[in-house]
Amino acid sequence: MGGLSLVHWIIILFVIVLLFGAGRISPMMGELAKGMKAFKQGLKDDDKPAEPPPIAQAQPTQPIPSQQNHENKVG
Repeated sequence: MGGLSLVHWIIILFVIVLLFGAGRISPMMGELAKGMKAFKQGLKDDDKPAEPPPIAQAQPTQPIPSQQNHENKVG
């Protein structure tokens, strides 16, 4: 109970062919295959570890002009 036998699957396939026609089923299967391939490629891309961001060259820090004035007054 609850399972479909081979006869049921053949009837379902026959009804689908009658509704859509044999000419439309082939392109639909091709589009489905392309979608599955794109989905698998997307999953494969997600499995790769993210590349670390490029390390920026450290610029020598220069004091802020207001700090320079303050240091000159104090010292």
